[in-house]
Amino acid sequence: MPQTSSRAALLAHDLVRILGDRRVLDGVSLTASPGRRIGLIGENGVGKSTLLRVLAGVDEPDSGSVERPADLGFLHQEMPFDADSTLADVLDEALREAREDLAELDRLGAELARVPEDSPNHRELLDAYGRCLEQAQDRESWDADRRAALVLDGLGLGGLGHDQSLGTLSGGQRGRLALAALLVRRPSALLLDEPTNHLDDEAAAFLEEQVRALPAAVVVASHDRAFLDAVCTDVIDLDPAVDGPVRHGGNYSAYLAEKHAERERWERRYAEEQEELAGLRHAAGVTAHRVAPDRGPRDNEKMGYGHRAGRVQSQISRRVRNATRRLDELDRTKVAEPPRPLRFTAGELAAPTEEDSRPLMELRNVRVPGRLEPTSLELSTTDRLLVTGGNGAGKSTLLAVLAGRLTAEGELRARRDPTVGLLTQDTEFERAHRTVRETYEQSVGAARAERVPLLSLGLLHAADLDKPVGQLSVGQRRRLALALLVARPPQLLLLDEPTNHLSPRLCDELEEALGSGPGAIVVASHDRWLRRRWQGRTIRLAPDGGLRRPSPGGPSSCSAAPTSPPAAGHPLQ
Repeated sequence: MPQTSSRAALLAHDLVRILGDRRVLDGVSLTASPGRRIGLIGENGVGKSTLLRVLAGVDEPDSGSVERPADLGFLHQEMPFDADSTLADVLDEALREAREDLAELDRLGAELARVPEDSPNHRELLDAYGRCLEQAQDRESWDADRRAALVLDGLGLGGLGHDQSLGTLSGGQRGRLALAALLVRRPSALLLDEPTNHLDDEAAAFLEEQVRALPAAVVVASHDRAFLDAVCTDVIDLDPAVDGPVRHGGNYSAYLAEKHAERERWERRYAEEQEELAGLRHAAGVTAHRVAPDRGPRDNEKMGYGHRAGRVQSQISRRVRNATRRLDELDRTKVAEPPRPLRFTAGELAAPTEEDSRPLMELRNVRVPGRLEPTSLELSTTDRLLVTGGNGAGKSTLLAVLAGRLTAEGELRARRDPTVGLLTQDTEFERAHRTVRETYEQSVGAARAERVPLLSLGLLHAADLDKPVGQLSVGQRRRLALALLVARPPQLLLLDEPTNHLSPRLCDELEEALGSGPGAIVVASHDRWLRRRWQGRTIRLAPDGGLRRPSPGGPSSCSAAPTSPPAAGHPLQ
C-alpha cells in the first residue's frame, strides 16, 4: 500500500494560465501544508476559481507544475452525478474510501494472524497494516457513518430521504450535498470555491467548525469574510502586485490589520516624498536664480570680492546640482499616490429646516400579501437601518415598498418628494447599447461626472468604460449601479445585499462609506461580517409575524417593535 497521502502537501510552482488573450495566472506558486487553511481573495476575475481548477487538475496550466495528494477533494459547481442518482448513491461514494480502509484492515489483520512472526512476509504485512491504520485514523474511518448523519443534519439536509433523487433537489440543496460529501470523505487536501453559498447562519457556523477540525490542507476562495476570519491560517491576495500574489499569515482580521498598516505606511511615504519633491523643486528652481551677494563690493572688500563671490557661486551650483540629481532620482522611484477609498460624494443638500426634525418616512402596518407580513417602522433623515431575516421573510419586498416600486396595503407617509435610490440584487439598464462611460455621464450629469470620475471610485476598470452595459457581467452591472448611487447619493439609500459580487476589499470600503454617507441608509443583508459590525439599528423580519427585535448578541425570535432611532451618523467599526 502506498504511503498515506494525508501527510503530503499541496504544491504549485510558477503556474501560468492563459484564457483567450488574458493571462489569468502569471507565475503563481503556492504551498499548502497539512493543517494550513489558505484563503484566496481578490477582485472578481483575478483568477481565484481558475487557480482552484488548476490545483485540482480539472484544468491544465499553460506552464508550471502541481503536486497534489491522490485523494484531493474539490467542491465542484456541479456534482458528478446524474439527476436519477439518489442521496444514498452520493453517500455511498463519499463513504467508499472509509469502507475500503476498514475492509483492508480486516484483510491485513487476517493475513497477519495466519503468517508466523518469523516468516519473511510478516514484516511487510505489518508495515502495510501500520500504513493502512494510520490512513484510517486520519480519515476517522470507524466514525464515517455517524459523521455522515451529523454532516447532513448540520448542513440542513437531515430531513431528506436517502432514496430521494438529485433531480428533485433545489440548486441550493445540491450544492450543500456536494459539500457534505467532501466533509464525509475527509480528503487529505480540500479545495473549496465559495463554500458558504446557499448556507444559512447555522450551517455556515457548522461548516467553519468542520473545516477547522480537518487535518487536511485546505485552499478556499470566498467572498464570505466571516468564514475567512473563522477558518483561515493564511490569506493570499491575488490582486495584481509588483512582486506577484502576497501571502499574509493569520485570518481575515489579521490580513485587514496588516493592510491598514500597509496603507498608513504608503500614505506616510507618499506625503514625505511629495514634501521632499516640493523642497527639491524649490531648491533646483529658485536657488539657481539667486546671486549670493546682490550688491557691489564695498571699498574695503574689493581686494577679496572676486574670490568670495566665486566661492559662494560654487556652493550654490553644487547645491543646485545635488537637488537636481535627487529630484531626478525621486521622479524615477517615487511611489504612486494611494488610490482613494470608496466614499459617498456629498450632494447639494439644502440648509436644515424645521421639517428636518420630522421622520423622512413612516410605515404603519404595511403588508404585501404572500410576501411581507404587517410591518411598521420610522426612518429619520440620518438613519442607519439594517434589515435581516431568512429567505422569504420579505427583505427585498420591504425595500421595494420604501422605494415606491411596489404597492402595499397599510399606511406609508413620506416627506414631500424625497430622493430615493435602490440597489437591487438583479441590476438591469434600460439602454443596453450605451457604454459604461455614457451611462454614468447621462445618469449623474456631465459636471458631476467630471468632478467624480467613475474610475476614481475603484468599482470598475478602465477597460470596461467603453463596453456596452448589456455586455457587463452581473457583478459589473451591480458595481456600475452602486457607482451611480455613490456619486450622487439620494436622501434615502436602499441597498439590497450590497456586498454580493464585491471583493472583500470593496465590501470593507463600502461599509466604511455607509457610516459617513449622507442621508438615510437602509441595508438588507445576509452578510454575517457586515451584520456583526453594524452599529446602527437592526430589525429582523419574520415570515410569520413582521418585525422582531434583535438581542444584544444577535437577532432573537421575540415579537416587538423596532428599536429606537440611533444618533445621526453611526459608523461601522
